[in-house]
Amino acid sequence: QVQLVESGGGLMQAGGSLRLSCVPSGLTFSNRPMAWFRQAPGKEREFVAAISWSGISTDYADSVKGRFTISKDNAQNTVFLQMNSLKPEDTAVYYCAAAPIFDSRSRSVLHYDIWGQGTQVTVSS
Repeated sequence: QVQLVESGGGLMQAGGSLRLSCVPSGLTFSNRPMAWFRQAPGKEREFVAAISWSGISTDYADSVKGRFTISKDNAQNTVFLQMNSLKPEDTAVYYCAAAPIFDSRSRSVLHYDIWGQGTQVTVSS
């Protein structure tokens, strides 16, 4: 069974840092674009960050640019989202997503066909 498992979420004060991890089961990341999305209560799922299958190219939502960093470790078959200078508005469930093999990265939810169950990030003021 193909699945993604996120971890690293939790409760943090504003200004703090968290690192999310995404580990696959039944597939490899090395040839897939990967992304992180988030969904706050009552809101639609929104794009956070994406990385190309090669790991060379990245893209960030304006709201997190300069604070969050997405990376891939192909040796560990893990995708990370380093979140610094956290704000209360970063509070959401964070989801890891994988796109088809050798496809392009994208900001669209519809572009990704494999999703994790999500990990809760709560930032207090």
